[in-house]
Amino acid sequence: MTFPAAAPVIDLMMGIPVSETNEEWYASFRPLLKDKESIDMFKMPAQYMFRDIPKLDGMDDAVEYLVEQMDKYNIERALVGYFDGSQAAEAAKRKHPERFLWDYSVDPNGGMETVRAIKRAHAEWGIHSVTVFPCGCNPQVPINDRRMWLVYATCCELDIPVLVNVGIPGPRVPMEPQRMELVDEVCYHFPELKFIMRHGGEPWEALAVKLMLKWPNLYYSTSAFAPKHYPKAIIDYANTRGADKIMYAGYFPMGLSLERIFGDLPGVPFKDETVWRKFLSENARRVYGLDN
Repeated sequence: MTFPAAAPVIDLMMGIPVSETNEEWYASFRPLLKDKESIDMFKMPAQYMFRDIPKLDGMDDAVEYLVEQMDKYNIERALVGYFDGSQAAEAAKRKHPERFLWDYSVDPNGGMETVRAIKRAHAEWGIHSVTVFPCGCNPQVPINDRRMWLVYATCCELDIPVLVNVGIPGPRVPMEPQRMELVDEVCYHFPELKFIMRHGGEPWEALAVKLMLKWPNLYYSTSAFAPKHYPKAIIDYANTRGADKIMYAGYFPMGLSLERIFGDLPGVPFKDETVWRKFLSENARRVYGLDN
């Protein structure tokens, strides 16, 4: 099926640039890095995986620049990170409130202070979801760890999705906290939790499919993958029983340009327009309750 170029897009992973390099985004888990190359050379901790990280030099207004890029590729709304006191986020909400969804990244090591921070961000800012990078927490926190349960319970209470990195992490840190089988226990104890898997789940993408078949509120987003590298198991699942479970997410400007992503997308072998439209926006609209 030909890529429907006119279809609206909701991007579930985008960033409002904060500098030419955006190194600030990664400061929290830099203390976990041990190899010399990561510490001394990388501006982005998984830089070795991405050949053409977008260059943002000469950008006068980060928010207007991002909106221009969204318009160019028919991106109706984008999920971006909300950071306490971020001038870029403040400007985006003031200038273009209808274009962005707000995501709040947390470290469960904070315990009840993390819970209070989530609730405060939801009440004061209107965040739409919470993100956790288990291998990037300091110390690391496994997906099924009891520290995570506070976050999951809070998301259930607020009725917002949680996005969690699964699979081997890009940064050179231990992978154990993100093993795919750990998701199973979370879905068992929190059946109403809308759990969205991020960053591919490799090499356990077949297990990801099996778990999505099992658990109604478990979803998969394509963040940090160029479309030509989407796992075959995920494409096959979207084309069969999983059309309602797979959602588009990019990785701009963290690691991929929109030109690269949308240049690759027409080559993804989704079988028909229904699958494409669900993937590009309809599933995200439903999971995030955007039509309510």
